[in-house]
Amino acid sequence: MTEPVQGTPPVDSDAVLPPGRIRIEHLSGDRYEIVVRGHRLVVDQPVEAGGQDAGPTPTELFAASLASCVAFYAGRYLARHGVDPKGLRVDAGFTMATDRPARVTEVTLTVKAPEGLAPARYDALLAVASHCTVHNTLHQPPAVRIEMTPSDGPE
Repeated sequence: MTEPVQGTPPVDSDAVLPPGRIRIEHLSGDRYEIVVRGHRLVVDQPVEAGGQDAGPTPTELFAASLASCVAFYAGRYLARHGVDPKGLRVDAGFTMATDRPARVTEVTLTVKAPEGLAPARYDALLAVASHCTVHNTLHQPPAVRIEMTPSDGPE
């Protein structure tokens, strides 16, 4: 179990986590369960990389997080301007580094505007979508601390 964040007490495995807390637990092989509030997701590796392909990789989830944040901001822009978001789509692609350390070197996002959005509003939509929380965080990265704590013992 990790240390509580900002003095918050540890949370039971079955409990809903408070905002700002995420728990990752090993399931089997390369498969891990992510708990975010009351939501559960699985990450894994593709079969050719030794996993069982039970879910996206953490790196795919990283790119998906950025793409879905852009889509969310775009959707909010459309709602504010009375445009039906049906047809809004964000496609993402990413490139891995060929050297070390392992990392994503480029993420390309393409926003497909819904039919109801006038082309004269494309630049405004792109400006809003480009300022989503995840994109802003990548431009001003947070401090990241990785700490160790002893095991709670056998379960």
